[in-house]
Amino acid sequence: MKRAIKQVLKNKVTMEGAGVRLKRVFGYNEVPLFDPFLLLDHFGSEDPEDYIKGFPWHPHRGIETVTYMLSGEVEHGDSLGNKGVIRSGDIQWMTAGSGIIHQEMPKECLGLMQGFQLWVNLPAKKKMIVPRYRGITKHQIPSLKREGAEIKVIAGKIEGVEGPVQDLVVNVEYFDVTLAAGKTFERSSERGSVAFLYVIEGSGYVEDKLIESEHCALFGDGDTVGVRTRDGIRFLFVQGKPLGEPVAWGGPIVMNTEEELARAFEELKEGKFIKDGRAVKPSRDFYRG
Repeated sequence: MKRAIKQVLKNKVTMEGAGVRLKRVFGYNEVPLFDPFLLLDHFGSEDPEDYIKGFPWHPHRGIETVTYMLSGEVEHGDSLGNKGVIRSGDIQWMTAGSGIIHQEMPKECLGLMQGFQLWVNLPAKKKMIVPRYRGITKHQIPSLKREGAEIKVIAGKIEGVEGPVQDLVVNVEYFDVTLAAGKTFERSSERGSVAFLYVIEGSGYVEDKLIESEHCALFGDGDTVGVRTRDGIRFLFVQGKPLGEPVAWGGPIVMNTEEELARAFEELKEGKFIKDGRAVKPSRDFYRG
């Protein structure tokens, strides 16, 4: 059975970090609908004033953050000692686990700086796993190409093409799909899973419903997803099985109970947040942000 559209969301402009203007596709209020996904932000501007202040040192626990750059560069550093630059087409897949403190600082560029950050929730039994960081270059991201269509496989597997992160904590699919005029994308989808798409540019139809640029379409239940386009489209397609667990969310930290959340912020204040003993403090207060 083909999945119909359950809900369509338009992104909303918000401010985050030290003063970054971005577009939130979904977040805190939509958690029950998108489980195991917590948040999707679309950042991008031709004006450096909208992004140059960046995201100075701040903590995460209990989640994974997946940053996908379409154009521009972001400098990264973290409490594990990782340093580097996420360039156009690159991915940063960071498992915060028991706790990581990092910074993401966009670099000024000519033209459009654009990308996405997706938060994936971690199940209760893996909230406190050892943190890890994986930097993936655009050359490591495989693609499935057909006439008039290209699917970049960031995570998951389709028709024998497998994404570069294969030891996923939460089993998800994450594709960047481009279709030329008149083409169709179809994908099997396990019943009970959560699946959505976000249109980067162009427009497409799910059944007879038009989904336009910068809109997110959350699919209802079924076993097949189908998208067709008249004039061309580029979209992110993401799906995964819900965790079905309680969510206690405080700013950059997501746990299962309020007690766990309070403990995390207390450890942050006391300098005990990083479990390998390294002391790295955030640049400002993130308590219950």
